Amino acid sequence: MIRGVGIDIVSISRIEKLIASRGERFLRKVFSPGEIEEGKRREKSAAFFAARFAAREAFVKALGTGFRKGISVKDIEVKKGNGGKPELAFSRKMEEMLAARGIAACHVSITHDGNFAQAIVIIESA
Repeated sequence: MIRGVGIDIVSISRIEKLIASRGERFLRKVFSPGEIEEGKRREKSAAFFAARFAAREAFVKALGTGFRKGISVKDIEVKKGNGGKPELAFSRKMEEMLAARGIAACHVSITHDGNFAQAIVIIESA
């Protein structure tokens, strides 16, 4: 059963400016070491990071909490799954919260075109 749907759109140029002005500090504050490593290898790294930022925002919207109640951007990670399909991975704290809420699965789709990156997340219960 679907428990939540979240969608978010991020300006790639906004992320580009944050990377230019805050550099590693911004990246380490928001993204996992694996995401940073992969993003830096990309020709369009700002689009890569913007899409992952949008996925985090879409997830907390689907969950219905936003970034509060102890939830941090660092509790959520976007990993490459089978065939390159994006998947969400969570900190232990977030996994425990999801289990307590009866969340069985989270699905994510990300895209970027032009100056925008977008993500949608669907959360399912058992």
